[in-house]
Amino acid sequence: MNLKTNLFDRRAKARISHDDLHAAEHLAEELIDHIPSVTKRPIVFICIGTDRSTGDSLGPLVGTLLEEKNLKAFHVYGTLDDPIHAVNLAEKLKEIQAKYVDPYIIGIDACLGRIKNVGVIQVGTGPVKPGAGVNKDLPAVGDIHITGIVNVSGFMEFFVLQNTRLNLVMKMAKTIANGIYQASLLYPKKNWTELNWVEEERTN
Repeated sequence: MNLKTNLFDRRAKARISHDDLHAAEHLAEELIDHIPSVTKRPIVFICIGTDRSTGDSLGPLVGTLLEEKNLKAFHVYGTLDDPIHAVNLAEKLKEIQAKYVDPYIIGIDACLGRIKNVGVIQVGTGPVKPGAGVNKDLPAVGDIHITGIVNVSGFMEFFVLQNTRLNLVMKMAKTIANGIYQASLLYPKKNWTELNWVEEERTN
């Protein structure tokens, strides 16, 4: 989990309330805007967290929901069955880098923030830094990131995480997973259109 929401995000982020009626659609649009349009780079989602802490289970919940959707355009790592967390993060990143050529990585993690922002999903450029708020030296993850603010920061963070409502985390996970799924349906079409346009330009 990333406790410091602004460590790597110097640029403005998109902020989407998880209970917005069109939250999944907005998230899909943000992802499509960020992901390279014409690329052979595999798109890999790395969902970080552990089911041993309610607040920190956002990532693996998203990964499990995406695994059930059987995405065609994207690759997903980090589920409840096979979580990616502080102990194995570096090893998993090495495996992914060895398996794919120059992957475009989207890091997904829970974070803590201001009380008014609890329930907000953020999409931003640059990596997420798991464990930054608790002085853990863990690798940064992602060309871009998705973070979900699951509770309030500033005091006894581990206790706060343990006492985060699963109901909120599950709702946020479903919204994120649905947004990624919708992006996966749009992404091949966008690629196809852009590639056709490039080919037409070359022949003219």
